[in-house]
Amino acid sequence: MEITKAEIASAAAASSGGVSQELRGAEILVKALQAEGVKFVWGYPGGAVLHIYDAFYKQDTIQHVLVRHEQAAVHAADGYARATGDVGVALVTSGPGVTNAVTGIATAYMDSIPMVIITGQVPTAAIGLDAFQECDTVGITRPVVKHNFLVKDVRHMADVMKKAFHIARSGRPGPVVVDIPKDVSFNKTSYSGYPDSIEMRSYNPVRKGHGGQIRKALQLLMGAKRPYIYTGGGVLLSNATPELRTLVNMLGYPCTNTLMGLGAYPASDRKFLGMLGMHGTVEANNAMQNCDVLLAVGARFDDRVIGNPKHFAQNERKIIHIDIDPSSISKRVKVDVPIVGDVKEVLTELIAMIREGSLKPDSNALGAWWETIEDWRKRDCLSYDRGNKDVIKPQYVVETLWNMTKDADTYITSDVGQHQMWAAQYYRFDEPRRWINSGGLGTMGVGIPYAMGIKLARPESEVFCITGEGSVQMCIQELSTCLQYNTPIKIVALNNRYLGMVRQWQEIEYSGRYSHSYMDALPNFVKLAEAYGHVGMLIERPQDVEGALREARKLKDRTVFMDFRTDPTENVFPMVKAGKGITEMLLGSEDL
Repeated sequence: MEITKAEIASAAAASSGGVSQELRGAEILVKALQAEGVKFVWGYPGGAVLHIYDAFYKQDTIQHVLVRHEQAAVHAADGYARATGDVGVALVTSGPGVTNAVTGIATAYMDSIPMVIITGQVPTAAIGLDAFQECDTVGITRPVVKHNFLVKDVRHMADVMKKAFHIARSGRPGPVVVDIPKDVSFNKTSYSGYPDSIEMRSYNPVRKGHGGQIRKALQLLMGAKRPYIYTGGGVLLSNATPELRTLVNMLGYPCTNTLMGLGAYPASDRKFLGMLGMHGTVEANNAMQNCDVLLAVGARFDDRVIGNPKHFAQNERKIIHIDIDPSSISKRVKVDVPIVGDVKEVLTELIAMIREGSLKPDSNALGAWWETIEDWRKRDCLSYDRGNKDVIKPQYVVETLWNMTKDADTYITSDVGQHQMWAAQYYRFDEPRRWINSGGLGTMGVGIPYAMGIKLARPESEVFCITGEGSVQMCIQELSTCLQYNTPIKIVALNNRYLGMVRQWQEIEYSGRYSHSYMDALPNFVKLAEAYGHVGMLIERPQDVEGALREARKLKDRTVFMDFRTDPTENVFPMVKAGKGITEMLLGSEDL
């Protein structure tokens, strides 16, 4: 299914050298996707996009993946984009096709994922007349996209698609919706090639950081007594992992990642203090609160990271903030040295200045700082009852999986809830783009579609979906898609019979009033997996965990659903309650 250079060249033939031909809007759309190097499109057909599907039928360079629900189409394209860095593409019809896709679009928007979502629309003459399956796609999606387009004239199709891909992947990435009325996809126009480039006067994101600001940052970093490097998903999005690792190793400073930034710095390295925030480690959170110079790289100081902003502001510190989106800087906390620019380019320039300059870190102060950090680290805040032989501890499942796959090319997706936090805490990610989860929106149901998208992109890699019995049922119909398109993923369901994170909050904040958080009528997941044509396993004893995972890994060409019956009383610790500061952590049941 690889698109050859010749095919791309044919699709993108410049107007100066290409032969003009009469093409329908749908055919121009396909040419645009080919010119952009698109390999996969996830979608679901309907009346408004039938001309587009007819054009897909006539080509063989792009594989269309037929999902079972439009939400899953966008999630799968999103997972593909997160793992590869390429623009993910989804295709849905008008009306309910669009509204079903909105959750997926909002998920990608919150995490700044480059995507183009093509939506069908009723014919232009019927827009605004309450036609069958009509909705205001531009209006509905405006709050959850980087940009959207309504293509009213077939002559604009190629230019709009070029703009859509450019906007999606440049600057702070994000999803772009292209709404195409049915008549526009059917109408013909003269086509002489896909544009080589596009100019948008109103959109010119800054890439290069201000040299003077970078020099100020250097002065602060080198004069720090208690420095800390705090990084987020922006490091991964800009492919700046090598630069970040170089910087941390040059300086010898402690480093933390947000939930979205895991893998940017290797978890196995001693300078990594673990994830910070609501379920972060003691050492990561204490260092965040007590540092005197904080370098924030591609992160946004969100509520799950710093907790109560007033508590965070109690300790005086100098903050350097590197981000490509100026609106993210000083949005929640006051910043001393703002640097607007692409993370990769700014870090490259900062590293060059360090190498060329004579300033060195204060080794004595740094040594004392590390001693303090090591004292916090001794708390071993991620300890749990590893010796329990009566019930499966969910942390043990994740830890066992990590030990088994840490040297393999492995991708981990998750849904949202307790299992997501345990995956983030106990699977130690050493490489970027291997941890695929919904951070900003916290969307249940993403795990299986994410895994499908990744498996198509990386067929030789192992792809595990760590999920819960609640989340997994939100897109479980995609097990059918897994069978049809031969994406043999491994599903690790940490089944505690509760909506676990809801139950945990109800225990801590609502005096144990478990209102509607118990799952009273769960399906037999083994039989359900088998009904979809896959392998199902039920694991109920701790001593069977490792064997089940080994057996599943051996079944390389099969999707395997592992139903691990885990301890229903287990909570995620550490935990920072809502409204508290990040150092006001609950470390275990003894704090309740």
